[in-house]
Amino acid sequence: MTLIKSISGIRGTIGGALSENLTPIDVVKFTTAYARFIKAKNPNKRTTIVVGRDARISGSMVDSLVEGTLLGTGCDVINVGLCTTPGTEMAVITHKADGGIIITASHNPRQWNALKLLSERGEFLNDSEGREVLAMAEDSTYEYPTIDHIGKVVLREDFNPKHIEQVLALNLVDVEAVRKRKFKVVVDAVNSVGGIVIPALLKELGCEVVELNCDPSGNFAHNPEPLPENLTEISEVIRREGADLGIVVDPDVDRLAFVMENGEMFVEEYTLVAVADYVLRHTKGNTVSNLSSSRALSDVTARYEGCSYSAAAVGEVNVVAKMKETGAVIGGEGNGGIIYPELHYGRDALVGTALFLTYFAGLNTTMSELRKSYPAYFASKNKIELTPEIDVDKILVEIKQRYSAERVNDIDGVKIDFEECWVHLRKSNTEPIIRVYTEAKSMAEADALAQRFISEIEQICKA
Repeated sequence: MTLIKSISGIRGTIGGALSENLTPIDVVKFTTAYARFIKAKNPNKRTTIVVGRDARISGSMVDSLVEGTLLGTGCDVINVGLCTTPGTEMAVITHKADGGIIITASHNPRQWNALKLLSERGEFLNDSEGREVLAMAEDSTYEYPTIDHIGKVVLREDFNPKHIEQVLALNLVDVEAVRKRKFKVVVDAVNSVGGIVIPALLKELGCEVVELNCDPSGNFAHNPEPLPENLTEISEVIRREGADLGIVVDPDVDRLAFVMENGEMFVEEYTLVAVADYVLRHTKGNTVSNLSSSRALSDVTARYEGCSYSAAAVGEVNVVAKMKETGAVIGGEGNGGIIYPELHYGRDALVGTALFLTYFAGLNTTMSELRKSYPAYFASKNKIELTPEIDVDKILVEIKQRYSAERVNDIDGVKIDFEECWVHLRKSNTEPIIRVYTEAKSMAEADALAQRFISEIEQICKA
């Protein structure tokens, strides 16, 4: 079964059986539920929804279904076509729309697609809003509007140039400084919409661009998740071309990873760390990342007087909520997601790229030297598969009690902060699995800490 219904949207593989995969019927069902939700929030006005999509092969088909369904429910549509997730979010804000649907399965393989649902703020729905949409999807009593009350397409536009313009207009983006450096940059956009926007942004910044997998065909050239094991080709091209750095994005361009001039990974976790370092140099304030992100952000934040770091539960909507609560000036997730509220509350690889290049342009150093200036941490990600009858919640309570003398955070599973390392234990929402994330000052220490807790949990299960 590969249809995943969550508060943030609906995700599944194309084709197959109804309600088990993302079929045309399922697309119509959940789009209708979302339209009902938006219209219920705006009972006395005509509603407008922005629709955008990444370049995956099923995108055009799903886009047609979504647009037609929205019109059938009486919503007007602004269709921005091939557009990034942050670009679609910005289109909602710019056009003062009532919501938005992004057709993308993010870093999932080519057979997947999804509907990501936005509020009028251009942000993902929160928990209660998402549950309301899911409940509406199970209500079969809805009657569609008659012919005189269907919606219309009020605008079709390419929003990508506007998004680039908005990013370049930010106060902390120094276009002229970047242009003077004339960086040579290799871009791997995995043959999705990033192949349109990232090279265009870099050329506006005066960079020489070497394009790799930038044809927005949806035929992903490799596993689309921007992890080191998937990025061997760009490393070779960077060394061969003598480039200053490489930029890698996922299919919907909300995650950003850098590759250094020597072909080695800057590491996704340090995308946020470096950008936060630059922002805090110019704007004193707080930072936020999720519990599974590197301690390096907390360490860098502590370098700046009057600035403090806070951790949020895993998930962009939770990070955004914590950022608003603490007035954070920069935040995001360790997967390369940069959230810069000066523009909007959403992970945005364009914002991350422009801020980082401005920072890098002012430094007389290489990428690898910059990486050495930050605290060195190594992460290990593991999981424990349990039998369905085992109570995962009781296991986590037991672990929390055993380590009550340490710094423990239980807003999302159990995270235990030791002096030199940490472990984060989370249960899966869909299967009997405990995820075990650890971080330490060496890979051997991180792996050893993970194995220690895996063994301890197994002993609890046996008891």
